[in-house]
Amino acid sequence: MSGTVQAPPLTWLYVPGDRPEVVAKALRAAADVVLVDLEDAVAPGRKEYAREATAELLAGPPPAPVHVRVNHPSSPEGRADLKALLPCPGLGGVRLPKVVSPDTVVRVAGQATALGRAGLRLYPLLESALGVEEAFRIARADPSVGGVSLGEADLRADLGVREDTGLDWCRSRVVVAARAAGLAPPPQSVYPDVRDLDGLAASCARGRGLGFLGRAVIHPRQLPVVERAYLPGPREIEEAEEIVAAARRAGPGAQALADGRFVDAAVVHAARRTLALAART
Repeated sequence: MSGTVQAPPLTWLYVPGDRPEVVAKALRAAADVVLVDLEDAVAPGRKEYAREATAELLAGPPPAPVHVRVNHPSSPEGRADLKALLPCPGLGGVRLPKVVSPDTVVRVAGQATALGRAGLRLYPLLESALGVEEAFRIARADPSVGGVSLGEADLRADLGVREDTGLDWCRSRVVVAARAAGLAPPPQSVYPDVRDLDGLAASCARGRGLGFLGRAVIHPRQLPVVERAYLPGPREIEEAEEIVAAARRAGPGAQALADGRFVDAAVVHAARRTLALAART
């Protein structure tokens, strides 16, 4: 059993598409991915400007990976977003809001192919009860799906949930759906209070316990908190090294560690991911 695992992104920084000066700062903020938002963060009268500014940014390779959250693909604004941005060589991925059906993903993947961007990574956002119910089908709708995640603000409103724990079932559902579809663990949804860094840290710790990996943020000051929460600690790294070393010695199949524990291929893969994350520091 050999091979390496590439560390997935841990931080995704949202910025409004109609604020090019803010986008420029975000590209220097050390986020793994900058998410240029053309949807909720942009007022209706500013949509066209945001689209044009983003297309200009992505006409060439940006200094950091850039994904774009477009307006809903079935809306006029969403169709205009996709037409303008899918051909852009600097576009690294597309966030699809309020997805409730695999058909949306398949349709956008077809558009990307028609515009010369076959295989462009698509990231459906599940923001309603129906979207959560369809999570697995959406996650495996097309090979271009790079990941799925929750949009918790809209989901909370749709469900009428007041307490944060009321979303835990949905959170577990999307984690299971992503992994069942062979995707990386999803990132957590944004933490809206940019001043409450202790609350963010506690929320990240809880999310990690639920199986999430990394988080979307809305302010650069949140980035180091998310990184600290999701990077492995010394004991985790030591255990991962032990598991990988045992797999290297024994080859394929279940392995027995010195303390009597047995580990299989899935555990070895997780250990390699831990070491890949540790290498970021």
